Amino acid sequence: MRALLLVLDSVGIGHAPDAAKYGDEGANTLGHIFARVPNLKLPNLCALGLPKILDANYSWAHKQSPLPIFASFGKMQKRSTGKDTTTGHWEIAGIIVDQPFTVFEKFPYELVHPIEKEAGLKFIGNCAGSDTRILQQLGPEHIYTGRPILYSSADSLLQIAAHEEIIPPKKLYVIGQIARKHANGFRIGRVIARPFVGKEKFTCTANRYDFSMPPPRTVLNAIAEANIPVISVGKINDIFAGEGIAKSHPTKSNRDGMAEIDHLWPKIRRALIFANLVDFDSVCGHRRDTVAYAKALVEFDQWLGNFIDKVAPEDLVIITADHGNDPTFRGTDHTCEQVPLFVLHNRESRDLGTRSTYADVAASLAQFFGLPERWPVGTAFQNHH
Repeated sequence: MRALLLVLDSVGIGHAPDAAKYGDEGANTLGHIFARVPNLKLPNLCALGLPKILDANYSWAHKQSPLPIFASFGKMQKRSTGKDTTTGHWEIAGIIVDQPFTVFEKFPYELVHPIEKEAGLKFIGNCAGSDTRILQQLGPEHIYTGRPILYSSADSLLQIAAHEEIIPPKKLYVIGQIARKHANGFRIGRVIARPFVGKEKFTCTANRYDFSMPPPRTVLNAIAEANIPVISVGKINDIFAGEGIAKSHPTKSNRDGMAEIDHLWPKIRRALIFANLVDFDSVCGHRRDTVAYAKALVEFDQWLGNFIDKVAPEDLVIITADHGNDPTFRGTDHTCEQVPLFVLHNRESRDLGTRSTYADVAASLAQFFGLPERWPVGTAFQNHH
């Protein structure tokens, strides 16, 4: 009873029905990467059924998959409001987020002042922008004053950045914890403590830490209550504030995450590995780097080819995404897209269609692990014919 739930962070496959609400009509993360990088080959994803779920305009895909398809395939659209990481992952775990998380351009005094008071400090910044821009703009002032940088982005985030030599990461995490406590009342999805280094050019390090708003009860809690361990890889533990998770393996990159899955998979017998590969989003999508995104996809596809050999027929492997982040699109924000769905189980190959909620994943996990009650939201793939 081994299962792997793998989220390819931001690997969307075309705008969702509600994309216009977010100004994202026409976004298509995978489609546009293929259009810009015509020699891109992803044979293993194609063998799982990728060409079947992409827009017919992208005929390249149909040419590169002579292999028989040995997975079930489909696409999913979210039912929740929002297009952020937390919303996407919570819905995958069976929670529909009806009230969107709050996005601020500038944080209100009623939130900032209590954090500053409790942490005994003053922030600089309190503005919106990408990490790269904020660090270059405010890094020198931060080093001169020793005051941490407070900023937001187009996601529901409160970010606090500090140079590792000015405020060591451990101290920054304490400030993050204080901020998390106060941010709950404002419905902010995540607080991110973001250490950085550098002298004239500043770069974020892999020591970031996310403090999420604690979720309601998810399928992860239900699985854990059935004495089946949920093992998180990457930022999953952060996104769920540790709820329902037995063991956490933080990672610094996609490569690190894939190596961790390889390490854990042969050791588990009755468990769920829930993993997130974040580089697609943080390193490629937000930075609008199409070439880096294509490279990351190739690296994942090569790993997938080796991993598939280790999957037994009775295992369950679900590969999907949480939102889009089209590197060819305007701005630097996530894009509201449908996401791919690949399911390896019993060597079945079925067209799973377009699922009306990501929560179908939660329902499928509940059924696979034989939980006493079916998950109340979503429909298990196994029931779909």
